[in-house]
Amino acid sequence: MLIRIVRMTFREEETEAFLAIFRNSRDKIQSFAGCRHVELLQDLHQPNVFSTYSLWDSEEHLNAYRQSELFQSVWKETKALFAAKPQAWSHRHLIVD
Repeated sequence: MLIRIVRMTFREEETEAFLAIFRNSRDKIQSFAGCRHVELLQDLHQPNVFSTYSLWDSEEHLNAYRQSELFQSVWKETKALFAAKPQAWSHRHLIVD
């Protein structure tokens, strides 16, 4: 299982536009092959900073999504609203005994 976190900073006046994009695309993303879950987090002190938290079966599934028309269209709309360059991290669960 792969955990993907993407932190995005939006121009303050564009946060509602981003929320509309997320509302319209969340179910489509979650329905993509290999995607188990997608949720949106908002920074506690910076309301124009959001992170997506998604769970993927594998890195290959995430990469297939990132090459898809769905990603290309959603990302094109989303990145037009940025105030800063996004940051992304991929993680895996680690069980420490």
